Amino acid sequence: MTKKMSMSTSKTSLVLFLCQIISALDVPLDLSQPPTITQQSPKDYIVDPRENIVIQCEAKGKPPPSFSWTRNGTHFDIDKDAQVTMKPNSGTLVINIMNGGKAEAYEGVYQCTARNERGAAVSNNIVIRPSRSPLWTKEKLEPNHVREGDSLVLHCRPPVGLPPPIIFWMDNAFQRLPQSERVSQGLNGDLYFSNVQPEDTREDYICYARFNHTQTIQQKQPISVKVFSTKPVTERQPVLLTPTGSASTKVELRGNVLLLECIAAGLPTPVIRWIKEGGELPANRTFFENFKKTLKIIDVSEADSGNYKCIARNALGSVHHVISVTVKAAPYWITAPRNLVLSPGEDGTLICRANGSPKPSISWLANGVPIAIAPEDPSRKVDGDTIIFSHVQERSSAVYQCNASNEYGYLLANAFVNVLAEPPRILTPANKLYQVIADSPALLDCAYFGSPKPEIEWFKGVKGSILRGNEYVFHDNGTLEIPVAQKSNAGTYTCVARNELGKIQNEVQLEIKDPTMIIKQPEYKVIQRYGQVSFECIIKHDSTLLPTVTWLKDNDELPDDERFLVGKDNLTIMNVTDKDDGTYTCIVNTTLDSVSASAVLTVVARPNPPFDLELTGQLERSIDLSWIPGDENNSPITSFVVEFEDALHEPGVWRYQTEVPGTQTMAQLKLSPYVNYSFRVIAVNRIGRSQPSEPSEQYLTKSASPDENPANVQGIGSEPDNLVITWEPLKGFQSNGPGLQYKVSWRQKDVDDEWTSVIVANVSKYIVSGTPTFVPYEVKVQALNDLGYAPEPSEVIGHSGEDLPMVAPGNVQVHVINSTLAKVHWDPVPLKSVRGHLQGYKVYYWKVQSLSRRSRRHIEKKILTFRGNKTFGMLPGLEPYSSYKLNVRVVNGKGEGPASPDKVFKTPEGVPSSPSFLKITNPTLDSLTLEWGSPTHPNGVLTSYTLKFQPINNTHELGPLVEIRIPANESSLILKNLNYSTRYKFYFNAQTSVGSGSQITEEAVTIMDEAGILRPAVGAGKGYSEILFATSPVMHTVRPTFYKVQPLYPRIRNVTTAAAETYANISWEYEGPDHANFYVEYGVAGSKEDWKKEIVNGSRSFFVLKGLTPGTAYKVRVGAEGLSGFRSSEDVFETGPAMASRQVDIATQGWFIGLMCAVALLILILLIVCFIRRNKGGKYPVKEKEDAHADPEIQPMKEDDGTFGEYSDAEDHKPLKKGSRTPSDRTVKKEDSDDSLVDYGEGVNGQFNEDGSFIGQYSGKKEKEPAEGNESSEAPSPVNAMNSFV
Repeated sequence: MTKKMSMSTSKTSLVLFLCQIISALDVPLDLSQPPTITQQSPKDYIVDPRENIVIQCEAKGKPPPSFSWTRNGTHFDIDKDAQVTMKPNSGTLVINIMNGGKAEAYEGVYQCTARNERGAAVSNNIVIRPSRSPLWTKEKLEPNHVREGDSLVLHCRPPVGLPPPIIFWMDNAFQRLPQSERVSQGLNGDLYFSNVQPEDTREDYICYARFNHTQTIQQKQPISVKVFSTKPVTERQPVLLTPTGSASTKVELRGNVLLLECIAAGLPTPVIRWIKEGGELPANRTFFENFKKTLKIIDVSEADSGNYKCIARNALGSVHHVISVTVKAAPYWITAPRNLVLSPGEDGTLICRANGSPKPSISWLANGVPIAIAPEDPSRKVDGDTIIFSHVQERSSAVYQCNASNEYGYLLANAFVNVLAEPPRILTPANKLYQVIADSPALLDCAYFGSPKPEIEWFKGVKGSILRGNEYVFHDNGTLEIPVAQKSNAGTYTCVARNELGKIQNEVQLEIKDPTMIIKQPEYKVIQRYGQVSFECIIKHDSTLLPTVTWLKDNDELPDDERFLVGKDNLTIMNVTDKDDGTYTCIVNTTLDSVSASAVLTVVARPNPPFDLELTGQLERSIDLSWIPGDENNSPITSFVVEFEDALHEPGVWRYQTEVPGTQTMAQLKLSPYVNYSFRVIAVNRIGRSQPSEPSEQYLTKSASPDENPANVQGIGSEPDNLVITWEPLKGFQSNGPGLQYKVSWRQKDVDDEWTSVIVANVSKYIVSGTPTFVPYEVKVQALNDLGYAPEPSEVIGHSGEDLPMVAPGNVQVHVINSTLAKVHWDPVPLKSVRGHLQGYKVYYWKVQSLSRRSRRHIEKKILTFRGNKTFGMLPGLEPYSSYKLNVRVVNGKGEGPASPDKVFKTPEGVPSSPSFLKITNPTLDSLTLEWGSPTHPNGVLTSYTLKFQPINNTHELGPLVEIRIPANESSLILKNLNYSTRYKFYFNAQTSVGSGSQITEEAVTIMDEAGILRPAVGAGKGYSEILFATSPVMHTVRPTFYKVQPLYPRIRNVTTAAAETYANISWEYEGPDHANFYVEYGVAGSKEDWKKEIVNGSRSFFVLKGLTPGTAYKVRVGAEGLSGFRSSEDVFETGPAMASRQVDIATQGWFIGLMCAVALLILILLIVCFIRRNKGGKYPVKEKEDAHADPEIQPMKEDDGTFGEYSDAEDHKPLKKGSRTPSDRTVKKEDSDDSLVDYGEGVNGQFNEDGSFIGQYSGKKEKEPAEGNESSEAPSPVNAMNSFV
């Protein structure tokens, strides 16, 4: 909040204006004028009898006045009294009391007269009275014996002093006696008890009277009060102790403070209420004091007269009293006479009007003499409260006194008539500078004097015209007011004063300044105790003004504390404490204006702990706990937490009992038998929890039999021939008594057996031995103690121990769905043969060999678990064109049963992976040699290869596409009749009978013509000129129009995915500038939703997408930041199905694989070293070379961190492909991996339902098997790639 200070610009201007009005009436002291009283003592002057008496009387006039005094209406000759002197050039009397004089001798009414040749002025009647502080009269005070509940008044009756003393009650230790609604002091000083209580008994009730004038305190003798009790104490309805009766009257003078009092007796203590009959109590002037027993109205006026009723009420009734108030008034001015300056021959009037109740009488005096007996003056005429002057002359100068009086006081005013003939004079200093804040009033002074009264005119500038209009206000004292000063009002102003005796002028300067503003005010802050807080106060001000910034706390100076740091634009408080709570004000002062802004700081903290815990209403199973809340520390208490301690069973351990709202200070607590309770309470507010309260007193409940039995009773066998019965023991406070034990009972279910029972100590289990294997039992556990049993417990069903299943599933059948998916069926085993809880069936399956290759490799057994009594399941992730075996086993809680006979099945062919490599060598002017390796995973019998190629010019335009079919047994090809110095792009893939596999791409350039043959010109819009060339018998060409393609560099290709249930590993190959910033975009395949974008950290060429939905097809692509449109082609993958678990043996663990790889690598290095040493200098046989290029096994997914191994893929996805890479059966086909199940992720938790979806779990085990690979993948068509760029 922002506020203007009290001394604002407008108020300052008003004060200046009023001062100027007064100064305009002053006659310059160098001119003749009658006396004017300037200072005098008060009318009622009480003096200290121990000090000198000074009676003031000061006056001015020309010539200087002389002074004289009257005492009690007669002349006071000060020369005859050695104790009295008059100050030089003054009328002030000094009466010397300290050197032998007595103040009582100078009591009386004094009046001062100041006189010169032009008249005489008189002072008020000054009544001199010495102050008095008499002693208390000796009296014998009897002890007050009062019955409990009765009323009592202790009278003070102080001695009459001058002025009246201030009364207060204290004890012998000089401590004020506490007062309340029940006990309070009346206006007369008496101490009133509405009803006495035993604690009121004491012997040192002492009334003190303090006389401020003499700075003395008088003490009354101590009063003794003894309260005796009678049972029962009788309640009484209210009775007024003061005032007495039902009505009274009160007279008060206008302007004084009205005090009305009502004090009542009664039990319970009455409550006082005030009303005004027929009206409302005046707002803003009404106050209640002394616990509402005193009604206080300040600055009363005649309108406050009326009947005031006080009502005292308690539960038994009420009583009232009516006080009739009459407001009288001593005389007060309506129009006081003012000095009159006239020139010879002028007319004038003196007006004296006053009011009062009763209405005052008006009388006139001339030079201190009643006007009726004063010397005659033909120019004056008295007309009641007005004196009229006509055609005055210099002898008409005099001082007139007006006296207005009634029975409550009088008013006396001096006003002179001074007849002068004077030319104008301007009293304001020349070239005075006025500085004013913009948009506030500007008051330019032109104090003047002259007789006759001069006329005043204002001009702006040296040659400006006279100022007129609504923009200016011209005051009678000569002041020019500009109500709203603007920058344009700045400049020089000229004031001209003229009368018939002359003319004079004066110039003043006006400057307009920018206002001071707080542009960033302090804001309301809530801070926790011991924190740090800062208030800002940023200001803007006129550059020529120097501001000072002051900070106040609660309108007072900041504490002298080093924690308060005052900066240029802020106030910082370090280590805030509760004392810092309050309002902080930033005050900005300049010489012209002042602004301020305030903000409240609220210091909050955890509440203080509750106290005074009390236990009431003690019963066997419940008790009431009450408490008094501690200080909430400016954050309301939201709740109270009640905790208990059981000193009998868990001493020192406090446990939660209940929680109640913060408005509640009592709780009814439920109790348990045989517990020694203590309670404590914790208060909670928004800041936190208080410290716990002090513990309550202890309360021990009686013992009883248990109310409840143990929970979580179970019967589960740990061995085939036992039953383990377990339960949760009762806690100590649940035992309800000493000697806690348990009765354990059991019998075989569905057999007509009696219950077998045993009583055990306070334990948590019992083992029954010699039971049949896996039979149901009824089990129950009952608590008991020395006082009896708990209620009858409920029964639970348990089973004795399990054993391994006895029978393998039969009639195992396999239905191959496609090259990567098969469905297996089996007959369920008889439930009796399970010998335990049927958990499901496990399918073990493994690849025996690839049908396209005869080499073997480690056999990796995989396991799928199908929960419950399932009779079929899906086997996903199979490798095409391979031979598999499987068996099925039943599983219970003990383990697996025997395996079914192995079942053999084969998967059909699939499309091959991309060729293992493509190399282009031996470039000449018109030929290139291509060499390639067969696919790592043929996935069937290769039928042929397809080669497509096309030229690329310098602007990255693609030329005509050429396609060649190559037999499957070829591994190289020489392309002839190519263009010289031309770049070609090649696309190469393999085929099986199922279709084409993914392609591999490469680029190569024919060499430059060394003979210097000129290259043909580039055709407009073509990119290449139309040049014909011969073709070899194995190739044919066409010349279509060239198409624009993306630049060769940079590019992203070979985007591959390896998907798990909820995440996928994305990898790619990048060619282009270093330090590229990649991102991966993905979305649900076939969805119209926007692509989701993930930023890749650093320049890595792989990324793991997390948070995917199981069993969902996704599309993915990779791009580089900052290169618009620079992205890879899209790839599609599918996450693994949900709810499958995996079991992995040691052969598939990462550490084991790593160890085996290290051993294999060491052996391989030793073999290579031996081979080199043996064949040093010989030629490398072709057959060994081919064997050396056997494809290494692709690393499976890492099992320890859920990430994938590195994948390499020679496929270039630059030409956009049409269609999805996901097969129609929606299974994922992963390239370059010999284990498609691993590609489902870390034990893909997936399931297939009856329509072929995955429902099982799998894990892998490795055994020896011929090394081979048969992954499949689809490749985009180069023709489609060309069409995508059209």
